[in-house]
Amino acid sequence: MRNALRRLFALVEKEVTQMLRDRRSLVLLLSLPLVQLFLFAYAVSMTVDHLPTAIVDQSDDQSSRAFIQSLTSSQVFDWTIRLQSEEQVLQALDRGQAKVGVIIPPDFAARTQRGSANVMILLDGSDSFSVRTGYAGAAQIAQRYAADLTAITVARRGGGLSASVGSSALPITTQTRMLYNPDQIDKWFIVPGLIGLILQTLAVQQVALMIVRDRETGAIEQILATPARPAEIVLSKLIPLLVLCVLTTLVALAVGVFWFRVPFRGSLLIYLLLSTLFIVASLGLGLLLSARAKTQWQAYQMSAMPMSLGTFMGGVLYPREAMPIGAQILSDIFPLTYFVRISRGIITKGVGMEFLAGDTIALLIYAVITILLASRTFLPRLD
Repeated sequence: MRNALRRLFALVEKEVTQMLRDRRSLVLLLSLPLVQLFLFAYAVSMTVDHLPTAIVDQSDDQSSRAFIQSLTSSQVFDWTIRLQSEEQVLQALDRGQAKVGVIIPPDFAARTQRGSANVMILLDGSDSFSVRTGYAGAAQIAQRYAADLTAITVARRGGGLSASVGSSALPITTQTRMLYNPDQIDKWFIVPGLIGLILQTLAVQQVALMIVRDRETGAIEQILATPARPAEIVLSKLIPLLVLCVLTTLVALAVGVFWFRVPFRGSLLIYLLLSTLFIVASLGLGLLLSARAKTQWQAYQMSAMPMSLGTFMGGVLYPREAMPIGAQILSDIFPLTYFVRISRGIITKGVGMEFLAGDTIALLIYAVITILLASRTFLPRLD
């Protein structure tokens, strides 16, 4: 028994010594859970407020402005764009510039006096959290505003509030339209984002582990003994992974459409082209991480961070609009954030390149920067 304990103590001492010597892994091991705890506690929220709202005020009188004021003062809606027509509102929702569209009809004050005012609310159904908040918020605010108007009218006439409210309808009603996902099916919201998460995980993790594993086993030195140049060696590892990730895109997309019944409304060619750009950006991130990692364990830990943070902060499961501005800025360093909007835009909304230009340019810049940074740190080490 004593000998067994002695052997166990010696083995534990050896593992602790080895763990303390690998200070980079130890720092990652201790800091990553704390970073995740603070980030997720502050960033993840189910309640969405300050929804970017496009407003068409066709009346532009005191009553319509008072109604808009009641919307914006509720903290649920932020008036970000003033537009002139319903078509412009639909384009703003397609581009992702707004989550909610409010269309106030002409003669709003007169219609309110007659008790027939109807405000149209358009909601971006590709984001289920925003839809729920917007739908409930718009109905509640309109009802409260209408009740206030009724109370003022009754007070002017000198009648009793309960009797008047009971005898007539509220002067304002809202007509709500949920675009893209009218039945609020959760899979239509989750599957497009999950495809991006799967691709990022596969690309970042595999390229980081593959290169570090070759370095640990000495395979890199054997290849360097051949006439192959360092850049050719790197490309020989990235190209098969790129093909594998593109095939994974097709398989995941087919499962989403044919098994989970998620409608695909956009262009398949554009989706594949932008998916390839996203995969290249993710491979560049994985290459950059592999240049910093010394062991496969470090590479795994480093690649787990963008996967974990991207899941919660990239908009895959939770709306980015509910996060603090600092968390939103931090999430912009992951390519997944841009691809989630692209994936939902093409699959759920059916939009084209004219509505995805911003995220496409961001992914392109991201891919170029990560590849260049990885080249500056990785290729000299091979030389």
